[in-house]
Amino acid sequence: MVVTFKVTGGEQGEWAVLQVSGELDLVTSPVLRQRVHDVVADGHHCLVLDLSEVFFCDSSGVGVLIAARRLIRSCQGRLRLVLPARGAADGSHVNRVLGALGVRRLFDVYGDVDAALGDEGEPLSA
Repeated sequence: MVVTFKVTGGEQGEWAVLQVSGELDLVTSPVLRQRVHDVVADGHHCLVLDLSEVFFCDSSGVGVLIAARRLIRSCQGRLRLVLPARGAADGSHVNRVLGALGVRRLFDVYGDVDAALGDEGEPLSA
């Protein structure tokens, strides 16, 4: 079985949205890192990373998420992660990895893209 890693993007208002799917690991994480840098270089400082289709994330993937947070914060921007709503109940893989490493609290996590884009939505608790 061939697993396809994909990062697709778009804009919704002031937010750039990157949808990530597949495995976020040592091989694929540089692709996401570059896409985040490209978004910021294009002048977008509000970024939503939709990780709802990521079914595996290793430490290099977590490193990219932390680096993205640092980059966005250096621009006085905002970074929001989307993990599936079911992640709050049974834990998505990315949610479990972030929690196990003790870095989940660093991120504003939302159940879906609409909640992440809304101003009235509160992040899911850590």
